Order: sequence, then structure tokens, then C-alpha cells
Amino acid sequence: MTTARPIDLPTPVVATSTLRARRKSRQLRVGRDTRAVLVGGSAPISVQSMTTTKTADVDATLQQIAELTAAGCDIVRVACPRQHDADALTEIARRSPIPVIADIHFQPRYIFAAIDAGCAAVRVNPGNIKEFDGRVKEVAHAAGAAGIPIRIGVNAGSLDQRILAKYGRATPEALVESALWEASLFEEHGFSDLKLSVKHHDPAVVIDTYRLLAARCDYPLHLGVTEAGPLLQGTTKSAVAFGVLLAEGIGDTIRVSLSAPPVEEVKVGTQILAGLGLRERRLEIVSCPSCGRSQVDVYTLAERVEAAFDGFPYPLRVAVMGCVVNGPGEASAADIGVSSGNGKGQIFVRGEVVRTVSESQIVDALLEEAMKLADRDTEPETPQGMP
Repeated sequence: MTTARPIDLPTPVVATSTLRARRKSRQLRVGRDTRAVLVGGSAPISVQSMTTTKTADVDATLQQIAELTAAGCDIVRVACPRQHDADALTEIARRSPIPVIADIHFQPRYIFAAIDAGCAAVRVNPGNIKEFDGRVKEVAHAAGAAGIPIRIGVNAGSLDQRILAKYGRATPEALVESALWEASLFEEHGFSDLKLSVKHHDPAVVIDTYRLLAARCDYPLHLGVTEAGPLLQGTTKSAVAFGVLLAEGIGDTIRVSLSAPPVEEVKVGTQILAGLGLRERRLEIVSCPSCGRSQVDVYTLAERVEAAFDGFPYPLRVAVMGCVVNGPGEASAADIGVSSGNGKGQIFVRGEVVRTVSESQIVDALLEEAMKLADRDTEPETPQGMP
């Protein structure tokens, strides 16, 4: 009889992190007062979005900026296609709770208007601004005197015609050459407070382009997938591109471009960073995908829990589970959770079952326990010897 020999297995390797070291870049200060946000260097990766209001409507624009700020936005961009919009920049920049970047296309005079208005930064698209290269000296001197950084934003859909003629299409090499050429013009005039973006609608091209750009300069990089699409498609494209690049240490600030309300862009961007451990988690809902074992409508229950916890200020992991296979384990591993079945739900708080409620009471019970947990965790400790 032959005795089977034990299989020699390799010693398990415990990975401490899947992220590479952050790429070393220059650091910019976006803003000149207490609202300022640092970008690049060792600064946290910031989340940006862009208002969809008419900038000339000051109240509507500020209201949307307030909503974006509440959702976790760090920096906001506003469009400036008309003189009325330029005229509104001073008040918007003064009253906004976060730094405001003016987005300039076509007319170079609005760059100077944005600088004079006190905007925290200016984004320029050289490919569609009239005679931009000839105005770089003026822009560099004005921005330098005001202490305002410039983002050079190169997009596949508006690539400089000279570059497009050279490469035939918006290749990674074409996008990078355009961005670095414009940056060199600013550097010639002693201005280096620059941030670069090279956007394309294809996430695979975005990955290749930013890899190439990251290897050729030390400017802070603004990540983006332009014209990414509706909520689901745009989220997927952005998550793919940002996930790869951020895991490689590339990227200093991000904007998720969606054909959806801008608050959704901020939510997605924040979740991408949190998922990579690059931003503190806020509320995280762990819910099962449902299957034939479920004894509760998990889809509806998860949606109700998500709605009830919308805006909850304390970071928690909430598990919403619909059967006894993984339910108790996932619920007990979360800060707060429910394992549902037979018209009831067992409510867990950090591993312990604290009560059982009817299915109709699950959402209220989770919210009540979450509030108690938040109060308990944030309550100041009583010094020893004090009653």
C-alpha cells in the first residue's frame, strides 16, 4: 500500500497593502484663505465636481455648491462661457464654502476676469481658446501675481488641431504632448503652479495616458474620464480607470464625470477613494444580492435603509442580510446589522444580538441603534476620579 506524501505548500504571504507608494509630485495650494485645499505632494486626494447651474444665477449656483460640499466635495468648478457668468464669479468665490475654480473655454479674457474675481484657480482648455499660446505670458504673469494655480485640461474631444494633425487621433502620446507643451510655455515665463489633466472617454486610454504623463513630469495630476456617460456606465468607467491609476500611486485629485446630478459624482468619487483606503469611510451598507433562500425583499429593504441613513454624519458599516447562510456572520461583523427571515429581523450591534423586531420595524430599529452607537462613541471620556 502506498502512503501519500504530504504536499509542500508555500508559506502564505500576508499583503499589507495593494497600493503602490504615491507618486511624488509638486504641491499646489488651491485657494488663499482657510478654505484652501492642498493638491499634490503628500496631501490627501481631493474630490471635485462641477456645477450644472447657470453661473450667472448666483443663488442657484451657491445652493448647488452647498449640496456638493455636504456630500463631501473638496473643490468645485463653475463654467464661465459668458460675460454674465464672469460678473458673478466674485460673489460666488467669496461666499462658497469650498474653493471655486473657473472653467474657461474659447475667450481668454475670462481667464483674467476669474483671476480678478478671486477664484481659487483657473482651468483652461488650450485646444479651444483663441490664440491661447500667444496669451500665455499674460496669463502666467496675472496668475503668478495673484497666487492662483492653473489647471491645463487637455481633452480628447477638443485636442489642439496641430497635435491632432500630427497623430491623426487622440492617442495617449498626443494628449501627453499637448499637455506638456502648454506647461512648457508657462514654465518659460517663470510660472510652475500647474496641474495637468489628460482626459479621454475610454478608460483603457485614460490609464495608458496618465501612466505616460506621470512618468514624464512631476506636476500634480487631475484624474478624469471625460464624457463617461450615465450614472451606471460612468461610474463603471471611472472606477476602472481610477482604481488602476490610484492603486499605482498616480493621481492627486479626481472628478467623476456623469450624466447625472453632480452630487452623484461626489458620492461615487468618495466611494472610490474609500474603497481603496484613501479616504475615511463614511456610511457603508453591506447588503446581500438576494437569492432563492431570501425570506425578505432585500432590494427594497436595502433601499429603505440607504434612504434612512442618507446624510448620517458618523462612519458606520451597516449590514442588511436576507437569509441565514451569510446573514448572521455579516451582520455580526458590521457595526450594525440585521439578519432577516420569517417576517422578523435580528438586530446586531458590533457582534451582539440586541433585539428582534418585526420586518416593518427593521429600518427604524437600525437607525435607533446607530444613533445610540454614535452618541456612545463620541461621548467624551470622564477623567478618573470624577463622578
